[in-house]
Amino acid sequence: MKSPILQVALDVLELPRAVQIAEEAVAGGADWIEAGTPLIKSEGMDAVRTLRARFPDHPIVADMKVADTGTIEVEMAAKAGAHIVCILGDADDAVISEAVRAGQLYGVRIMADLINVADPITRAVELERLGVDIINAHVGIDQQMIGKRSIDLLDRIAAKLSVPVAVAGGLDANTAAEAVLHGASIVIVGGWIVRSAEVSRSAETIRNAIDSPALTPPSGESIEEEIRSILEDVSTPNISDAMHRKGAMRDIVSLCGDVKAVGRAVTVHTIAGDWAKPVEAIDVADRGDVLVINNDGATHVAPWGELATRSCINKGIAGVVIDGAARDVDDIRKLGYPVFAKAVVPNAGEPKGFGEINAEITCCGCAVRARDWIVGDENGVVVIPKERAYEIARRALEVKKTEERIREEIRRGSTLSAVTELLKWEKK
Repeated sequence: MKSPILQVALDVLELPRAVQIAEEAVAGGADWIEAGTPLIKSEGMDAVRTLRARFPDHPIVADMKVADTGTIEVEMAAKAGAHIVCILGDADDAVISEAVRAGQLYGVRIMADLINVADPITRAVELERLGVDIINAHVGIDQQMIGKRSIDLLDRIAAKLSVPVAVAGGLDANTAAEAVLHGASIVIVGGWIVRSAEVSRSAETIRNAIDSPALTPPSGESIEEEIRSILEDVSTPNISDAMHRKGAMRDIVSLCGDVKAVGRAVTVHTIAGDWAKPVEAIDVADRGDVLVINNDGATHVAPWGELATRSCINKGIAGVVIDGAARDVDDIRKLGYPVFAKAVVPNAGEPKGFGEINAEITCCGCAVRARDWIVGDENGVVVIPKERAYEIARRALEVKKTEERIREEIRRGSTLSAVTELLKWEKK
């Protein structure tokens, strides 16, 4: 059996970074080098020219995502040095035919991308009939974030085609191996390699996985468990970035420093210092939940202290967030329990019983509903709407991966401004 092709997708904006990453990926076993769509939009055909010059022995893929003017775009990519040009499978048949004719004229292969195609099986067969050389079963990044898988798309089309089938979209070592077993002859990997601090090692891991593919048993995790696992692995800044710099509570700090709380919100509204509802909520909450308390924003009197904290520990509650003050902080710090508050005071209120549990509240400037996800760490607290939790968790993980690569480049002696070409990308 011919070894599958490993194509590394350089979906970065900066050409010098792309070249460096490509060199490391090739050292790890990558076969084809893709000038990704973001790189082409940022650097134009110079990206293709540069990659062709630096890697003369490796096929260069230009991910143009051609939707119109098939001849012009295939021609310019071919003249810049591309060996394979990517077009959109959902483009009109006239565009596909022109791209195929141009490919034949200039000696390049045409890869059609099935991203967002409504009927991928029918369209894949049509694309093969129109002369496309390679069909790419691709689920885009935004679709991946809500749980769609390229392997599922691959499964639906591979047996219907005689041309080579590529697969792309959020692949790691396990899913890359799975893709080969499901009929992919070209495995396209972007983020798992490109955003790695150790690109060569990551590429080598993929290379080994697709050369000797074996299925890894499913983890058996539920969506809920997967969300929690990811959120425990990322930081609140990662999550805030994934939410376009939103979701962070204002004026709140971790009373115990480097601790973390992840869980579903049990909301509490109380009147300044009335600790009845906050304490009652401990018995309402399930293991792994986070109590979120609106103390009317009052910081002169506390609805929370050591004894309530010990009760939370007994129940397995993940943490407490207070729009207001806490007390007994010396004892809480000895317990090392995640309590987040705006202030510390010695005064306690009275248990009068005013307020509600699991009603929508505002906490430190953020709306919070029962069962929203709460993540708190030494940086602060963020609120994730429950209906977007899976998506935001996965986007936060992508943010973390991106930072890992930038961190590695800075470790090698660069600066953040140089890595990101800050002056070039300042808003004009």
